[in-house]
Amino acid sequence: MERDRSSGDSSSDEEEERGALVPQNEVKPRCRFAAFEIGDLPARIRRGFWTRKCYLLAICLPLVIILLFFSLDLGSLFRGVSIIRADSTGDRMRESELQAIYLLRNQQLGLMRLWNRTLSFAHSRSEVSPSPPSAPFNSSNSTTSDRVVDPSQSLNSVSFEEFRSALLEQIKLNKRIQNTLLSNHRVGNTSLASSDDNVDFDPSNSGVDVCRKVERPTERRTIEWKPRKDRYLFAICLSGQMSNHLICLEKHMFFAALLGRTLIFPSSKLDYQYDRVLDIDHINECFGRKVVITFEEFHEMKKNKMRIDRFVCYIASPPCYLDEEHIKRLKKLGISLGKIEAAWPKDAKLKTQKKRVVDDIVPKFSSDDEVLAIGDMFYADVEEEWVMQPGGPLAHKCKTVIQPSRLIILTAQRFVQTFLGSNYIALHFRRHGFLKFCNLKKESCFYPIPQAAECILRVVERANAPVIYLSTDAATSETNLLQSMVAFNDKPVPLVKRPDHASAEKWDALLYRNHIGGDSQVEAMLDKTICALSNVFIGASGSTFTEDIIRLRRGWDSASQCDEYLCQGELPNYIAELQ
Repeated sequence: MERDRSSGDSSSDEEEERGALVPQNEVKPRCRFAAFEIGDLPARIRRGFWTRKCYLLAICLPLVIILLFFSLDLGSLFRGVSIIRADSTGDRMRESELQAIYLLRNQQLGLMRLWNRTLSFAHSRSEVSPSPPSAPFNSSNSTTSDRVVDPSQSLNSVSFEEFRSALLEQIKLNKRIQNTLLSNHRVGNTSLASSDDNVDFDPSNSGVDVCRKVERPTERRTIEWKPRKDRYLFAICLSGQMSNHLICLEKHMFFAALLGRTLIFPSSKLDYQYDRVLDIDHINECFGRKVVITFEEFHEMKKNKMRIDRFVCYIASPPCYLDEEHIKRLKKLGISLGKIEAAWPKDAKLKTQKKRVVDDIVPKFSSDDEVLAIGDMFYADVEEEWVMQPGGPLAHKCKTVIQPSRLIILTAQRFVQTFLGSNYIALHFRRHGFLKFCNLKKESCFYPIPQAAECILRVVERANAPVIYLSTDAATSETNLLQSMVAFNDKPVPLVKRPDHASAEKWDALLYRNHIGGDSQVEAMLDKTICALSNVFIGASGSTFTEDIIRLRRGWDSASQCDEYLCQGELPNYIAELQ
């Protein structure tokens, strides 16, 4: 009995010690069986069986897990779990993006509510919507309006329209931000963005034209042009090309009206052949009297007695902007010249022209001489705001006085109908000789092609136009690169240039039938006319070609709120050093 008791105590002590040890340090006890311990045999057999079963399970279970791991690819399950860890950088980025989208859509809802409130006010204050301007015809156009507008009310309406344009721009910008953020959350080719009829907004269906036409001022400062009998102003324009000469002629017309004289257009032997590009009869019809005559008409009147009685030069240095070569050419035309003198001799020492007003001009140039000449007027700085206002400084019954010939206008209309349609942007992309010219200026106006493409696309988005008319002297390598970079909504926006003449195309048949097709000045004026008829115009800063297009657009009421110079308000992102 003592042995049994001692044996039982020893067994329980062993079990307690085995349970207290770390498993890997476990040492199996040696089993000793006494000959007379038959009563404990079933318990020992049972305990040994469970011990062997545990060992077997411990060996087999890892093998089963390994088999399941490779057959069911449970590794992918664990890898999937690792993506959704709370501290994952990608998860935080996606969470912030989705939160930004949520906030942006809430912002757009608020902006849309504000936009809808402006619609009701806009419709209530608009009595009659102005019709889009047709191409200009002769004297059937009027410059005045019967409607009386209160200046304060006009100012409020302009401010309100500017507010609406800004609001629309913010809505469109909001949509672009949403699309950018959602581009990272796609399943296959499907975006996670959902379509919401109450939020999705198409600016083209907004009911308001962002690039609406600029209204002509109801009043303008004008003077009457009533020439005295047999008193003439002989026009001399020598500086630059055709666009410069047209500005010079416009200033000559202003001086002729101030001095009460008929303007004599220059001879084609000394200047351009203006009757090929301008409608000279239209000028006289606008004033209802003979205010301009051609050199040939002057020659016919005077025969061999053509003379400039007085030569008073507005530009002091060189006098009248004439050199010896031009003086010889004038004399070769059979014109005798009086003494050439400067109106303000001290101006010869000035680097820039002094601003002049009417009170300076009339006393200096008034005379009773039959024929007066004042020299080249392109650089004359005189009453600029008055001269450059829409319609010009003179009282007349047309939209604009100096405009292309009827043949050129009809040809431009036919080109637009053939290639462009009613909604297009015109771009004057001046490049030849412009690099050096622009870089000499305080703020360069010569832009790298990629930067120019970005600026053009901003206008395309506002104007919602499918095509661009390209008037340019750029090399093919430049225009090809520009075309490759001008794409909107993943679609290229075609840059259309005037093609060379082909007998199969009839849009330019009028020019060739009247023997003026292929003339470089006629083609340049045709380019200007196509640009002037466009919905939106992008010009080249510093170019008189652009300035003449702007003058036509103001006169023809085709100027829009989206008209601007290329990359207006920006400097080129790269400027080469000067030599």
